[in-house]
Amino acid sequence: MSSIMRRRRGLNSTISLLLFSRLRFNSHNPSKQKRHPQTDPPNAALAASFNPHRPYDSGQAGPTVLFRSELDALPIHELSGVEHSSQVPGKSHMCGHDGHTAILAALGRQFGRQRPARGRVVLMFQPAEETGNGAAGVVADPCFSEIAPDFAFSLHNLPGVPFGEVRLKTGVVNCASRGMRIMLEGKTAHSSMPETGTSPMLAVSQLMPQLPALGRGTFADDDFGMVTVTHASMGEAVFGIAPGYAEVWATLRTRHDERMAELVAAAEALATKIAAEHRLAVRFDYHEIFVASVNAPDAVEHLNRALDEEGVSRGEESLPMRASEDFGIFGHNAKSAMFFLGAGERYPALHNPDYDFPDDLIPIGSKIFMRTARNLLG
Repeated sequence: MSSIMRRRRGLNSTISLLLFSRLRFNSHNPSKQKRHPQTDPPNAALAASFNPHRPYDSGQAGPTVLFRSELDALPIHELSGVEHSSQVPGKSHMCGHDGHTAILAALGRQFGRQRPARGRVVLMFQPAEETGNGAAGVVADPCFSEIAPDFAFSLHNLPGVPFGEVRLKTGVVNCASRGMRIMLEGKTAHSSMPETGTSPMLAVSQLMPQLPALGRGTFADDDFGMVTVTHASMGEAVFGIAPGYAEVWATLRTRHDERMAELVAAAEALATKIAAEHRLAVRFDYHEIFVASVNAPDAVEHLNRALDEEGVSRGEESLPMRASEDFGIFGHNAKSAMFFLGAGERYPALHNPDYDFPDDLIPIGSKIFMRTARNLLG
């Protein structure tokens, strides 16, 4: 397995000996070093300490504390111009997951030198966060029951927040979301005789404004809901065919998982009604499903203590966020919390082609995690 950290960060040692061998990188994981992406199932993950040697297991009774980072990149061509730019055309780390991974690798180096006094630490290097499949796959893997964390922690860098400051709160920090694909099927016809077919054109034109209208409330409201149309297609780029098939894609967002079920039902009812009015068959499927990320009070308390002891400024501004994070599913199995680490007020935004993770966040993130672990485990 190739190294998962950039050499310019001074983390040239690999952590292959700390990984249980059947788990590997997933295919959307180009790094800023050369590596050979593999095609892996969504539940492939790297779990340091999850092998027969258990290098971060104290051997004494105590809680299991999991720290998680993401591995995957994005289908974006990097334009940062830095020396360590992605070498894979059209794929790059424009969300900073390589930096998050380096933070956990630094943590692993420290625990490799000094184990916790009690309990154990697990470092979870998780693929497929961007699609919402990674955390769910990890938790569904039978091996996860052997980890059984009591606490789970994660972080994400956040441009727009002063460098090195933390954003943290109890409760919801990231929205639930899912991608909805609406498939409308009528009958194709020659463009000279469109009346012999059944066109989805009017149905698409009605869905485009009416789906977003299903949203309600402001983001501060518990019943907040948002529908964003992200894609629509009908037929092919030709002049001789009146198409009989169309798709409309939309992203649904809510603050709470229960509200998501209501919004999905409303969107399906609307599409079904419009399809019937135009004599169309309609089908639905769903992609990139994220549950809401909810920070547990006990986990937040441990992070707040670590931040105070390390002298790191914090606040609750910008939280919760509309964006989604699949870390939320770890909260179904452990007391979990995620914090957001400021990358700078004028730093390029996440998912922008000129973004580059600021390396100076690595020691800040690792010391917060280390202090949290030492407070829990000694």
